[in-house]
Amino acid sequence: MSVTDPAHTDLMEELAAAGSGRDPLDEAVSEEVLYRTLQRFRLPYKFALDEITTKISILRQEFEETHDHSPIEHVRTRLKTPESVIDKVRRLGLPATLPTIEAQVRDIAGVRVVCPFASDVYWISDMLTSQPDLTVMEVEDYIITPKENGYRSLHLLVTIPVFLSDRTEHVPVELQIRTIAMDFWASVEHSIYYKYDGTVPPGLADELKVAAETAASLDATMSDLRSEVRPDR
Repeated sequence: MSVTDPAHTDLMEELAAAGSGRDPLDEAVSEEVLYRTLQRFRLPYKFALDEITTKISILRQEFEETHDHSPIEHVRTRLKTPESVIDKVRRLGLPATLPTIEAQVRDIAGVRVVCPFASDVYWISDMLTSQPDLTVMEVEDYIITPKENGYRSLHLLVTIPVFLSDRTEHVPVELQIRTIAMDFWASVEHSIYYKYDGTVPPGLADELKVAAETAASLDATMSDLRSEVRPDR
């Protein structure tokens, strides 16, 4: 996606003009212009979410019609707010400009797919990434190699074409695919980290790691049980 496309040019000029001063008033104006710019800048990301969720919905309905098991439990989408985008670039110590945001903030659009079994995670990943209009940019497999705190999930950064009235933009979307157990653990972990503002007491952090291992063990057990019933998957 290119911020130099015609639809962005006027907004970039307005933003640059507003940010040229150095007194507090000019900075406030720049914030306001950046916020309004981001509102429009986010539109292709919203459309990209629509495209991805349509693909997932088709796979889900097809599988439900042809098999007795659905590999998708539920799907959630997330589009970062302008405030969240600005906060992220500031945390990274980067300037809050459109070129920087486009290049550095790759998770403005996010889709989370929750599956019953770990094997379903990779099946969904294979089905989506084999589609010719979807390009895989990065893969981070936190199921095979969990994070230090116990987090497990498969992360994919993909781009998908969005066909606008005057151009085509290849928009990045972050895909997170995980099991029900992984998703439950991640939800609890997020709540705890939020409560403690990111600094979790060591004892509680250890308990979270143990819980992550328990969730992984549950996934393995349920997969074994499913294999007894359905040896073909």
